[in-house]
Amino acid sequence: MQSFQPPRRILMGPGPSDVSPRVLAALARPTIGHLDPQFQALMEEIKAALQRLFNAPDHACVPLPAPGTAGMEAAMMNLLEPGDRCVVAVNGAFGGRMADMAGRAGATVVTVDHEWGQPVDPARVEAALAEAPTKVLAFVHAETSTGARSDAASLCALARKHGALSVVDCVTSLGGIVVDAAAWDADVIYSGTQKCLSAPPGLSPIALSKQAQAAIAGRKEKVRNWLLDFNLLMSYWGGEGGRTYHHTAPINALYGLHESLVVLFEEGVQAAIVRHARMHEALAAGVEAAGLKLLVDEKHRLPQLNTVLVPEGVDEAAVRTHVLEAWDLELGAGLGPLKGKVWRIGLMGASATPWHVRLCLTALCEALAAQGVTVDAKAVIAAADAKLR
Repeated sequence: MQSFQPPRRILMGPGPSDVSPRVLAALARPTIGHLDPQFQALMEEIKAALQRLFNAPDHACVPLPAPGTAGMEAAMMNLLEPGDRCVVAVNGAFGGRMADMAGRAGATVVTVDHEWGQPVDPARVEAALAEAPTKVLAFVHAETSTGARSDAASLCALARKHGALSVVDCVTSLGGIVVDAAAWDADVIYSGTQKCLSAPPGLSPIALSKQAQAAIAGRKEKVRNWLLDFNLLMSYWGGEGGRTYHHTAPINALYGLHESLVVLFEEGVQAAIVRHARMHEALAAGVEAAGLKLLVDEKHRLPQLNTVLVPEGVDEAAVRTHVLEAWDLELGAGLGPLKGKVWRIGLMGASATPWHVRLCLTALCEALAAQGVTVDAKAVIAAADAKLR
């Protein structure tokens, strides 16, 4: 065997995003024990920082030792027991995954299905909640498969109105658009490190309300997942001086998360949100100047995940291959019914800069020209630059 030397890619797909040199340097710091007093102090800083980022001062906030999908599984497995009714709003791939996990927890699952690319319709969700007592309402705030944003505040309010706990997937939204656990009155919010936080994949920040914690503590049977059992997990993360061994924490990955949060707070969360919005406006202007269209209506678009419709006669996969081989640029493909029909362009965290926007548009124009599509590349860049002034 020889040491692996990865190529230097520019990551503008649906995740992971580019990781800053500061975060990469943090990952390389000396490993210490997961019960070391200095590491326990770091754990407390991370918990407090996540409460600040989620705006969840009354929630228990911890990073789970696995990617964002673990947050989804932890939410479903901890809250749901066999026979519980769970309403899941499905408007893309990850809403469908939520429903699958709820079923694996033994719940009676009711899906409210939407066309991919549309936001969740609160009126349809309320109709489903009104049909029978419901334990959990689950939905995706920022659907990564389509680039659509749903109204989390309205949906969480419906859950509370009908006596249900809310589970909100914020994997793609955290750090890129407003995520506000307190204002939404959300019960469980989870995310991932590899999107707008621009840390490597492998951790899932999660926030649980007091109502959610009480529901977990009052379960009739054990959680069907040992590693992500919140009652067991908090024996390690619960408090300084009282920790007992639960699992060996991913020490260096937590260094990276901590540094990514330092970077984000140095910029300012609101400033980061504005930056993502500006980069999206520039990219969208360039895409439209190239004669291309975005899947999602403007008022429901995610700035950090842009889904571009593939023109008739263009080989979607060939374009992605071209920009990867010629520009070291990674773009994302479509999932499910959108496979072969869209490109997913990420503007997340460290990948949301004017340089990334211009490079992506330049590479895309070249790849389209290679397939015989006439594009005025100068006009495309000029349209983007007009939004960046």
